[in-house]
Amino acid sequence: MKKFLLKMYYLFLDVKKNLKILPSKLTFIIINPPIVRTTDETLDKIINDKCSVSRYGNGEFNIMFKGEQFFQEYDKELSLRLIEVIRSQSKNHIVCIPDVFSNLDKFTERAQNFWNSYLSLNRSKIYRNLVKKKVYYDAMMTRLYLDYKDKSKAEERFLKFRMIWDNREIILVEGEQSRLGAGNNLFSNAKSLKRILCPAENAFSKYKEIINEVRKYDKSSLILLALGPTATVLAYDFSNMGYQAVDIGNVDIEYEWFLKRTEVKIPVKHKYTGEVANGTKVEKLHNQEYENEILAQIL
Repeated sequence: MKKFLLKMYYLFLDVKKNLKILPSKLTFIIINPPIVRTTDETLDKIINDKCSVSRYGNGEFNIMFKGEQFFQEYDKELSLRLIEVIRSQSKNHIVCIPDVFSNLDKFTERAQNFWNSYLSLNRSKIYRNLVKKKVYYDAMMTRLYLDYKDKSKAEERFLKFRMIWDNREIILVEGEQSRLGAGNNLFSNAKSLKRILCPAENAFSKYKEIINEVRKYDKSSLILLALGPTATVLAYDFSNMGYQAVDIGNVDIEYEWFLKRTEVKIPVKHKYTGEVANGTKVEKLHNQEYENEILAQIL
């Protein structure tokens, strides 16, 4: 009964936030949710069209709304760029937002509670920054395991995700302690992998340096980005320069959780994991293969 009442309370707040009262009439209009393609449609789009990808989650939304994220302080320029990108129209670039605005039934109770709470406070602000009738794609394409009730499709989707870089030369732009793919086979099907290490926190302060470093490399390379809100804007700018750039966010951590078959978020050794207690206390990694992959460090 308690869970039911809590769900009804969140629903009431959510609807209340989205009611528009016309001044001349006692008329209520519920604003339609944005168009968001499914996870599978999103992955198929990236694989088939080789498009660039910017992703938005609660962290990016928070900075747009003049807040901050635990690894990125508020920056006015970053906020304005995030608003620009989420409204952008490009044939070679897609914008991903979470597919959480219509139905949450596919998610675990924990994930449902998070999004119900978050949207009850922020839905109207998010809607004000979206383009009506623009087709958005699913930012949850990097979260393929832990938040879903039905985890039976996780392995198939991770295999599909890896097709994005199949036999491609990758330049991975990541936080200095992220170490995506280290210790697992996430990138084993890539032709090659090189890394550009950036600050684990407040990476936007090095935005120009990151741009200048990546521009040294051939546009046939696939640029993968794991750098919080900074990656969202970088993917858009690199796309305009002629690269395919994909913000892959926390897919490596999600893959680690999948491999461990954990039901809760846990720290991952040697990798920065901001969503769990002590996850940012990262041990040094002594791995020659990883060291050989590092092209540059912008710290």
